[in-house]
Amino acid sequence: MSLGTTIDLENVIDPERKANEIARKWVEWDMAKANIKKNWLEVRNYVFATDTTSTTNSKLPWKNKTTTPKLTQIRDNLHANYMATLFPKRRFLKWEASSQAAASKEKRELLENFSFTLTSHPEFKNTLEDLLLDFIDTGNCFAMPDWRDENVESADRVKYGYVGPIPKRISPYDIVFNPTASNFRDSPKIIRSIESFGDLENKLSQWSKTADEAEVARNVLSKMAHYRNKSYGVEGFVEKDTAYQVDGFESFHHYLSSGMVELLYFYGDYYDPEEGKFYKNKKIVVADRCHVVYEADDPSPLSKPPIFHAGWRKRPDNLWAMGPLENLVGLQYRIDHVENVKADVWDLVAFPVIKKKGYVEKFEWKPFGEIVVDQDGDVEILSPDAQALNANLEINVLEQRMEEMAGAPKEAMGFRTPGEKTMYEVQRLENAASRVFQAKIALFEEHVMEPLLNAMIVMAIQYGVDTQIKTIDPEFGAEIWRSISTEDLAIPGRIRPVAARHFAEKAQLIQNINTFFSSPMGQDPSVKRHFSGLRTAQMIEDLLELRDYELLEPNIAIAEETEATKLAANAQEDVFAMQQTPSPFEPPNLPPVG
Repeated sequence: MSLGTTIDLENVIDPERKANEIARKWVEWDMAKANIKKNWLEVRNYVFATDTTSTTNSKLPWKNKTTTPKLTQIRDNLHANYMATLFPKRRFLKWEASSQAAASKEKRELLENFSFTLTSHPEFKNTLEDLLLDFIDTGNCFAMPDWRDENVESADRVKYGYVGPIPKRISPYDIVFNPTASNFRDSPKIIRSIESFGDLENKLSQWSKTADEAEVARNVLSKMAHYRNKSYGVEGFVEKDTAYQVDGFESFHHYLSSGMVELLYFYGDYYDPEEGKFYKNKKIVVADRCHVVYEADDPSPLSKPPIFHAGWRKRPDNLWAMGPLENLVGLQYRIDHVENVKADVWDLVAFPVIKKKGYVEKFEWKPFGEIVVDQDGDVEILSPDAQALNANLEINVLEQRMEEMAGAPKEAMGFRTPGEKTMYEVQRLENAASRVFQAKIALFEEHVMEPLLNAMIVMAIQYGVDTQIKTIDPEFGAEIWRSISTEDLAIPGRIRPVAARHFAEKAQLIQNINTFFSSPMGQDPSVKRHFSGLRTAQMIEDLLELRDYELLEPNIAIAEETEATKLAANAQEDVFAMQQTPSPFEPPNLPPVG
């Protein structure tokens, strides 16, 4: 083949029909979110902007190009408060059994300690932070469980690492689905991944369970390597299908010469119109948008692929949700506009425009400077309207409005609204003001965090690897490591994160209890005698989550006071006995002489 010629693309790659259909679905569903990706890009430009030249404000003819990072502050505040609400302390998980046999205390502690072991891995919290940033920046976050084996075997030894399930973040840019489906769970999904040729070869060796499957994988790899080598020295392809335009590459020819492989992972139900056959819950992997390199039933034991999605603000009849920052871009535009206009006005005040009339000699603009003019000459300063300098008030109003619209009022960030209020009024106003905040983080916890944790436990059962978990001895408080098997995990029930959903509820209940018992009604003896002191203490222990410290024990204070009284009496008796016993260093009492 001579240099600089063009060849027909389809004659080289010989595409498969099923792979083409999945690639076309990717293109179709990706184009359906084109406008949404433009909004994401605009938000991103404002969040990371250092001046207005990289934003839509760059078109305005200003001398000053300052940007006020209000969107950035709201993003950081939401992220910090979401993380603090999701992870208030170590024990933020609760096991809920689905049968009487699984409701024992031993099994509950076993599952909770195993879940704490999963969440204590650094990968879990780091991934949750990235998911929350997707939740804030784009309004959509996607996650799925993944298996990690960090053990490395060499010729002389084995290097041990973490073996177990981890959460995996899916970028909103790298996943597509039917946006008009009734719900995300039932819609087919396609996930895009760019990997090296060696990674694909390694994955195919893992996916091949039999010798025949391994032979098919080798043939596919050989064919892919062949048309990659064939593309060298060729000027380009006569491309017949836009589905071969790989995102991030100038052309399909440029993609083939990059040494990377695009994989499209299809999850869900698939209907083949030519065969007239319906395939349920399949996993199909397409390479180069033209070859199926893997096809099998979804390996997860769950009824649907374990891919989870949470949307910040739901759209009607569209599964792509809206983020909290998207409709605040206009207010950010307005703040930058007013700020730079005010700065331009300040510049005109400090360096005003001078109007000259008649003959005026050259002069220097400075304090006590002299200007020489003829009989009809004059110099006049054209000052702008000083009312434009009062723009700070409008900027403050816009910033406060943006915080409230994003669901992050100042009360949630440690600032108190003006005006005198009682303690109960402050608590009531804070609960009302943070209602949007609590609703959104509870939605993330319920739609992503809870199913993700349970799917990770299911994956641990599926792979059947024993895990070491840490427990605390209730009597001595020592750390005890024990091995947990897949039989121990196969208990009907589910793990529920309860930090966000009960954070505000518990805070309000504790405030109400304090207010009641401090009131005259709560101090009335005729009312207090009907309240159980032991049950009240149990309620406080549950609300403050003090069970691990074992502070509550019926009438323990009386026993401790009795013990303290005995010790004090024994100490007094010892002191009295010491006073009655003569010291060996003192002279004996002798009768007087004479």
